[in-house]
Amino acid sequence: MEEYNTIIIGSGIAGMSAGIYLKRAGINILIIENNMPGGELNKANTIENYPGYESINGTDLAMNIYNQLNSYNPDYLFEDITNVDLDNNIITTTSKKLKYKNLIIATGRRSKTLGLENEDKLIGHGISFCASCDGALYKDKTVTVVGGANTAVSDALYLSKICKKVYIIYRKDNLRSEEILKERLAQTTNVEILYNREITEYIEENNKIKAIKLNNNQEIETDCLFLAIGYIPNSELFNVEKINGYIKVDNNYKTNKKNVYACGDVIKKDLYQLVTSASEGAIAANNIIENQAKGD
Repeated sequence: MEEYNTIIIGSGIAGMSAGIYLKRAGINILIIENNMPGGELNKANTIENYPGYESINGTDLAMNIYNQLNSYNPDYLFEDITNVDLDNNIITTTSKKLKYKNLIIATGRRSKTLGLENEDKLIGHGISFCASCDGALYKDKTVTVVGGANTAVSDALYLSKICKKVYIIYRKDNLRSEEILKERLAQTTNVEILYNREITEYIEENNKIKAIKLNNNQEIETDCLFLAIGYIPNSELFNVEKINGYIKVDNNYKTNKKNVYACGDVIKKDLYQLVTSASEGAIAANNIIENQAKGD
């Protein structure tokens, strides 16, 4: 069985930041990831609030951090995890069992869906969670964004530069995005906001989205539906204390299990931002480094 001082599950900005600090301290780590490094960061169209960059694409920022981490030669394992035994410090993946002294959970969160009929089947066939990934496929077409927070409005602004028409469907009567995004939206002529509306049905043709039906029986033809309605924490594997599925941590990002830390968007916190996730990864790593120095 392979053994590591610290295993980090997830290579989003929190996990990679923790990895950088740990490797710089000479600590033996393994990062387990089952997707593209950067996680949800890769879905961000334009980032304008991360220090050091006036504006940067999410994938570019993810690769910058990934390349920085790789300069310290960490061990990586790109596999699914099938079991986590926090009492015996063992992680089981699809090919091996691994032993750790410290664990950092940085698994982030995933996009919510509407839960409507045939939704799973239509993901990738007219339903998307990533405007920057799929927007170019709908150049000069009509698309719809569902949601009213920063992600939804940012997606709509991005799509407005590519698509002929963009609808925003929001279930409340006022967007809750940052004011600067609302101001930009007000100056964008090909975006139409439909307030107090919810989608009740997907209308498909040839196994693709053709239109959506709203709660006022209105039908809107759309070539793609981009869902930006919130997230679910990826915490199901971990038997730790949680609040509404989000992992509960203390000020040092420790869970209620010994030597188990959590950071990033999988934890319960007030502010879900890239800069806070990076900080949390650094603090969790620093606690491990200090404990190592003490011989704990």
